Amino acid sequence: MIFNQILRIFPRNFVQIREKYSTTSSKPDARQAELMAKSLPKRALLPHVQDIVIVASGKGGVGKSTCAANLAVSLAAQGKSVGLLDADIFGPSIPLMMNLSETPLVDDKNLMIPPLNYGVKCISMGLLVNQGPVVWRGPLVMSALQRLLKGTNWGPSLDVLIVDTPPGTGDVHLSLHQNVPVSGVVLVSTPQTAALEVTHRGAEMYKTLKVPIIGLVENMSHAVCDNCQHRVSLFGAKTQKFAENNKINILASIPLEKDVMECSDLGTPVSLKLPESHAAKEYQSLSHKVIEFLTNQPPKIN
Repeated sequence: MIFNQILRIFPRNFVQIREKYSTTSSKPDARQAELMAKSLPKRALLPHVQDIVIVASGKGGVGKSTCAANLAVSLAAQGKSVGLLDADIFGPSIPLMMNLSETPLVDDKNLMIPPLNYGVKCISMGLLVNQGPVVWRGPLVMSALQRLLKGTNWGPSLDVLIVDTPPGTGDVHLSLHQNVPVSGVVLVSTPQTAALEVTHRGAEMYKTLKVPIIGLVENMSHAVCDNCQHRVSLFGAKTQKFAENNKINILASIPLEKDVMECSDLGTPVSLKLPESHAAKEYQSLSHKVIEFLTNQPPKIN
């Protein structure tokens, strides 16, 4: 029925076009594959960076940026040289969470010098544009990502670059994979079915790209009573079942705490301001597991 309605709008030869291509395979032929391969960027090691870890979520609003910021400062607290790249071009939030506002300086090679706070080098589109919205099409977004990624001086030596990605499974994720070798991805999700279903799509995308999945962070999973310290589960065992079905390890279970939100809004990650809190201890445990994963990875190749 819907297709018949479309036919009333489009010219009559639309039917002939549909019939011509309806039996054509969507798989590109050898010539098309060659041309597409030529248009892709060449993957190369990022200068001065040993490992790149992506923090990703299928669904927005699950605390991915909070996780990326706290993971970065927790790694830095363990003596690692850490960078934090905010790859969310349209909704950058790392400047707020890391208490940064100054525009990056540029060195003699026209590379941006990332501002440093809490022992972490940070770069974000939020440091390069005014408070107004970024209204760009895909090519401009990819150019901006290239500039943030490869136009930044991460030297002299960075152990880990944490990349906070936008929600979904779109251009940014594919472009990162095509440009640089990614050591692994940390998935973030809340325990609701809707969030976990979208996280599953993200996991499948990274499996298709052959990017190792370090594990899953379950955010806002439970509450802890201030008086008796009793743990109250809010959503049951949905995340555990998801992890088992997808063969993914749960790296951390972050409680629902007001302090996490307040610390993020004030620009001081909870891992630093309240290191003895339940959330901070989970982030610290997460950083240990990420280091263990990276230590056991083979050397990077282009």
